[in-house]
Parts: sequence; C-alpha cells; structure tokens
Amino acid sequence: MNQPLSDSRLISLDTMRGYTIAAMILVNFPGSDLYIYAPLQHSQWNGLSFTDLIAPTFLFIVGVSIALAYSKKKDGPKRPLYRKIIIRSVKIFAVGMFLNLLPDFDFSELRYTGTLHRIAIVFLASAFLFLNSHWKQQAFLALFILVAYHMAMNMIPTPGYNRAMLDPGVNLAAWVDQQLLPGTMWQGNWDPEGILSTFPSIATCITGMLAGRMLLSSNSPNRVANWLMSLGFVGLATGYFWGLGFPVNENLWTSSFVMVTSGFASLLLGAVYFLVDILKRQKGTGPAVIMGANAIAVYVLADIWALVLYLLPIEGKTLNMHFVNWAITIGFDPPFASFCYALAFVIINYIPAYLLYKKKIFVKL
Repeated sequence: MNQPLSDSRLISLDTMRGYTIAAMILVNFPGSDLYIYAPLQHSQWNGLSFTDLIAPTFLFIVGVSIALAYSKKKDGPKRPLYRKIIIRSVKIFAVGMFLNLLPDFDFSELRYTGTLHRIAIVFLASAFLFLNSHWKQQAFLALFILVAYHMAMNMIPTPGYNRAMLDPGVNLAAWVDQQLLPGTMWQGNWDPEGILSTFPSIATCITGMLAGRMLLSSNSPNRVANWLMSLGFVGLATGYFWGLGFPVNENLWTSSFVMVTSGFASLLLGAVYFLVDILKRQKGTGPAVIMGANAIAVYVLADIWALVLYLLPIEGKTLNMHFVNWAITIGFDPPFASFCYALAFVIINYIPAYLLYKKKIFVKL
C-alpha cells in the first residue's frame, strides 16, 4: 500500500528511524560471524551493548509514531481505525513468517517469533491502547507491566526447579514458551522474542507514545526537547538502579532494560529534535530520512538480498566471504574487513530505498 509522507512529519523522527534501521541492518549482516567488533554483537546474557539498543529504540519510535498518527483521530469513529491497525499488524506478522521460512520453506522448522512478529504484536496492542485510554492510564499500565514482570520473574519458581531463576532456558519466560509457543525456538529451549517478554516490550512502545504526546503538547519546542532529554536521563538512572535487582537483559527484555533503553531513546530523540527541528541543522539527515521513509520495507529487502550474498556459493565460497578474504589480503584487520562488508551491505540496501523515495512510493506494511 503506497502512501505519501505527510508534511507534518518531524524530520528528527524520520532521521532517528532511518538511522535505527541502518544500524539494525549493519549489526544483522556482518561480513563474517567470526570477526565482529564487540559493540556490534548482542550481549550474551546480562549487560548492554550498542546492538542491544537498536530493537527497543525502534519500538520506542513506533510508539512516538502511534501518538503522532492517531492523536487527532482518537475522538472520531474508531471502527475504521481498528480495521486498518489489525490489517497492518497481520501484514507485518505475515511478512515475518515469510522471512522465517526462507530459504527452504521447511514448515517443520518454522519459528513463529522474530523481530517483525514482535513489532506487529506490539503495534497492535499499543495502537488499540492509545485509542482507548488517557496518557496517565498508559503510563500506569506501563509501570504495572514492568513491576508485575519483575515480580513474576523474580518470585515465581520455575516449575521443576522449585526456585525463581534468571538463567538461560530455565527461567519462567523460557518455561512459558516451552509450554505454549508452537514451532521452533531461536535457542532451542528458549526464545528472545517469546510470549512473556512481549509484555514489557509493549511497555517500551508505551514510553514512546508518552514521548509522542509530549511532542504534541502546547509547550514550546525548547521545553519539549528539555523534557525529553531530562526524562531520558531519569529513565537511564532508574534502569541502572532497577538493574541491581533485575539485571539489564535484552533476551528477557527485563524491566530495567526497558527503563535504560527507553531513557536512551528519549534522550536521543530530544537531542535530535533540538538539533534538526529546532535549530534546523539538517545536514546528514537526507539518507536517514530516505531509509526511514520505507523502514520495514528496507528491513525486508535486506533479508532477501542476504539470501544471495550469504548462501550462493561462487568458487566454493559465498560472496560475503569473498569480500572479507579480499579485504584481509589487502591489509585490513579481520573485524574491520567484516565491518566494511556490513557497511557496504547497508549502502546496497540504501539504493532501493532511494529509488522508492525518488518516485514518492512509500510502502506501508
């Protein structure tokens, strides 16, 4: 479905969305899994890397976008909006399922979870919530989710172990997935995008909705930027101290992880909003706006391009390995060679995004 961009869109938000998608592609497609800089890898369990910030930042942006898109519509007829929201969520989820089936279409190994699946579910729940609640109710629900999740994960014993645990595969979230989640799980007996951890990811989106409401408020732009950055700092501090009892962990999407990453996203949005939309310092925003205009479409195209570059053998090696080996032979360190490939892959995916943008085609899944 093609839809032109609205003139009222914030350049800062599109910039942030575009760079987030570019970062997502960068970390998902290194030249070699053997050579990756530490910040470009997910934390193995507890902790926070640059890569761990990307998915929650995108969900935060989804929340901001919901607020901007539906604020003027929430007092009107809701049935047409419900229909559009459901259809969009189903399409995003279906595309995620399609990508999970590639390249072999082996339904016996099908995974029912993933990045797009979570985006679809979170968007559906958050959009319905936004249309039927006040911002204070949204904030209360987010807090309730985070506190309830903390208590469940830390106080309810994992069945079969008689104590609450937060270790991989033996925590309550993993047990729920083992009982209820169909198909294959990403890590065998647990999945980072599983059922229980989806609830705090909705809280992440709600924090974005609250930030979006702030952008729409009657406060001066400078005050809005100050509030976004100040509350971002509060979120970071709260997440840090919460993490002392419930560690920051992307795989479990812990409550502390929500606060730290939402704080970071709010701080970043406030800074970008101040620079780009208030001071009008827009140099360097063009490529990001182009990527952000068709963000999910670009993400899907990257997965499809990867089939050729990572699976098609030429003279016994795939194209990504040919690139990395060539870069190493001319003197690049292996991690830098792998990084250069990932950067080149981002540029490759920028080309169709640019062509779509130039033709004013905006694919809205």
